[in-house]
Amino acid sequence: MASQEESVREFVAVTGVEEERARFFLESAGWNLQLALGSFFEDGNDDDIITLPQPEGGSSVSRSTGPSSQPRVTSFRDLMHEAEDESDEEEGQRFFAGGSERSGQQIVGPPKKKSSNEVVEDLFKGAREHGAVPLDRSGKGPGEPSKAKAFVGGGYRLGAAPEEESTYVAGERQASNSQQDVHVVLKLWKTGFSLDNGELRTYNDPGNANFLEAIRRGEIPLELRQRARGGQVNLDMEDHRDEDFTKPKVAFKAFEGEGQKLGSATPELISAPPTSQQDQAANEAQARSSVSLDSSQPTTNIQIRLADGGKLVQKFNHTHRVSDLRQFVVLARPAMAAREFVLMTTFPNKELTDESQTLQEANLLNAVIVQRLN
Repeated sequence: MASQEESVREFVAVTGVEEERARFFLESAGWNLQLALGSFFEDGNDDDIITLPQPEGGSSVSRSTGPSSQPRVTSFRDLMHEAEDESDEEEGQRFFAGGSERSGQQIVGPPKKKSSNEVVEDLFKGAREHGAVPLDRSGKGPGEPSKAKAFVGGGYRLGAAPEEESTYVAGERQASNSQQDVHVVLKLWKTGFSLDNGELRTYNDPGNANFLEAIRRGEIPLELRQRARGGQVNLDMEDHRDEDFTKPKVAFKAFEGEGQKLGSATPELISAPPTSQQDQAANEAQARSSVSLDSSQPTTNIQIRLADGGKLVQKFNHTHRVSDLRQFVVLARPAMAAREFVLMTTFPNKELTDESQTLQEANLLNAVIVQRLN
């Protein structure tokens, strides 16, 4: 007993507290002076220790150094135990380490992360609390104006009388830097959210925290206000919390710009001067008669596709030259004499630039020749 009183005096000398408080911490630490001092300096200065009133009946309870079945003192933390239990889910699980039944160190675990279902529910709850109106399946909420836009282009004003000329009226163009109303669809998926047909943005990304917090407060996020340039932002929220993100297919949109037509190896069709079939047949007959053919020498058939869509087939000797082919074309189509053209092979396309070569040297035996205008 003397050692306990000495421990009380030493505790009071170090801490400057009353003997009652000193006995409390020493009893809690099993009369270990060092452990009691450590417990006091950790949480002993909170002044939240109160003494419960004595039970009715007048009987006194003897002091005991061992643990009692009923705690003699309690704290405000004990009185608020129920409130703490309700907030445990948000603050994280609590653990206790060391000490006795009346003291110990409390360790609070990390906050429990909300599931995506809870995140989506919080967002919708916050939006409803700040005046959001549910939309029906028709896509138009109560009191929502029609989305039809007035025509802003130009047109012709019809005359009042038949002899009055119609005048063109130019439309008013909207300045590019003026205010504009923006309609955005916020889709809340299982693991994140997306804007209109954009990419998935996860809930746990720190870069999306400000956006989600603004939605939870019932405000329009800053990035949407910047997109509107001071105009009105209409934000719709769609609940897809039970679905995985699927990016919609982009609808095909035809090219509406301008361009230039590129050339190709296909012969250009031209409109030849109007000639009768008799004149054309006479010209082709004259071209065939101009070809001096040696029947004792090897011959080959050459097919020539003309730029006007016609086709000529003529027999030549292997010793005829490429220039003879050009002369044959000019005689068969006299209108080509005033036009510049080249002769080409097919598969592969190769221009016959050396017209001094024989047909055999140019590898044109039984070949198809194409005429192309320059």
